[in-house]
Amino acid sequence: MGAPEKIWNTQQGNRTERLGRAGTALGPALAGKIVSSERIVDLLHAVLENGDRVCLEGNNQKQADFLAKALTRLDPSRVHDLHMLQSVLALPEHLDVFDKGIASRLDFSFSGPQAGRLAKLAMSGKLNIGAIHTYLELFGRYFVDLTPRVSLIAAEAADRQGNLYTGPNTEDTPAIVEATAFKSGIVIAQVNRIVDTVPRVDVPADWVDFVVQAPTPNYIEPLFTRDPAQISEIQVLMAMMAIKGIYAEYSVESLNHGIGFDTAAIELILPTYAESLGLKGKIARHWALNPHPALIPAIEAGFVESVHSFGSELGMEDYIRARPDVFFVGPDGSMRSNRALCQAAGHYACDMFIGSTLQIDLYGNSSTATLGRISGFGGAPNMGSDARGRRHSSAAWLKAGRQAQADSNRMPRGQKLVVQMVETFREHMQPAFVETLDAWQLAEQANMALPPVMIYGDDVTHILTEEGIANLLLCRTAEEREQAIRGVAGYTPVGLQRDRRTVENLRDRGIIRRPEDLGIDKRQATRDLLAAKTMKDLVRASGGLYEPPKRFRNW
Repeated sequence: MGAPEKIWNTQQGNRTERLGRAGTALGPALAGKIVSSERIVDLLHAVLENGDRVCLEGNNQKQADFLAKALTRLDPSRVHDLHMLQSVLALPEHLDVFDKGIASRLDFSFSGPQAGRLAKLAMSGKLNIGAIHTYLELFGRYFVDLTPRVSLIAAEAADRQGNLYTGPNTEDTPAIVEATAFKSGIVIAQVNRIVDTVPRVDVPADWVDFVVQAPTPNYIEPLFTRDPAQISEIQVLMAMMAIKGIYAEYSVESLNHGIGFDTAAIELILPTYAESLGLKGKIARHWALNPHPALIPAIEAGFVESVHSFGSELGMEDYIRARPDVFFVGPDGSMRSNRALCQAAGHYACDMFIGSTLQIDLYGNSSTATLGRISGFGGAPNMGSDARGRRHSSAAWLKAGRQAQADSNRMPRGQKLVVQMVETFREHMQPAFVETLDAWQLAEQANMALPPVMIYGDDVTHILTEEGIANLLLCRTAEEREQAIRGVAGYTPVGLQRDRRTVENLRDRGIIRRPEDLGIDKRQATRDLLAAKTMKDLVRASGGLYEPPKRFRNW
């Protein structure tokens, strides 16, 4: 008697069973694909099975918050040991499911506001972390070994057939839905409204199983908005050094900015300081970037030619609609964002990443994971790493590659510029420069296989502080590299341990450059250089098109 014939469609069969349970549980409460919001918990009980991998859409900004709350209302005796897959842990409900015993395992990218609580749950054993991913890494694993069985997503609107319109905040939705729908999974979408016809079809109905209109619009965080009134003169000085010592030096045309006041200051002095240096049309033309309000003056001044975005930004909708030559805008007038494609663009198509961090060690390794906080990294490891597969050339990429190669006999190649821009002391006078990253101790406490490093030192090309710029590309020994970092670390314990003679030698060789070495007069580093000094100035610069969220309005 031969071996039993192998069954090749067990996943499809299981999907049919789940859909059948949902139909039985909901009965008349299910109209086609439309589910009443009052019956959402019944739906989840019907389609979820113990141990399922569940992808809950929680991005940098857009949150499937209604579905997140519904998950916390499940009966842990019926549904437990869920394996949660999430880009971002932003809401309390994202961790409540672990506290209540509904979920037990987590793979994620960033945990910002929930970083402290996440660390406590991990230490207590209520939550097992599979890995802290970068966005592209997590999305990639959706299609390999972390394919969701059930995905809970958010969209702006749906029609009665189930076609989804995501509007400007598409973000992670395409990657999540495609991985789930084409591997016999279940896709449930919360929407703000159900309409007869959607403005454009972002996700076709046959990829979606259930749609629920949430009682309130899904939460969106204006994550990238910075009030120019809070930019300091130190940050203006650092922005001047960045533009003259790096942007102009390398002719950086395509780039990504991290979040923060440091990079907002750069954006706001492009139309003033960079203009005075004759750099329009020569630097900062193409961006992989969310639509930062601080970028408005540079767009209006003609510096910025194109912006592709990971997600949108609250209040920028009308401005984006009016600037389709700059942003990626659909026929309906709203922007199309896509986190996966923009991460790929930032990794492969950009000459430079410039961002900040919480800690930098003597090798240039940096991390935002500190003691008691497992914050993750988001997209920084993608943006802030040299794309070894890149083959197209640019002036910036080629020059960085030449500087990095001391041996002229090696096969020539370019290198991406990766800049860490930090003030030497952070909030509460915590030094940004440390002998050893907290990540080592954190890895031991949380039983991680590797210390959670955000950007590895061998990818970092420049460190910029209020003291100056350390060009690590030009360092030829480990000792030179360490002293270059100490040389811009200010009055931190790391900075005070510098070898002054070596540091002065590095300065003579142009490895360390102070403001005066760049021809920058510190007396000019004032807020007068900012093209917008208040939120109201940004509104004026936009011609009244930008509408800041209420928290940023003081008029």
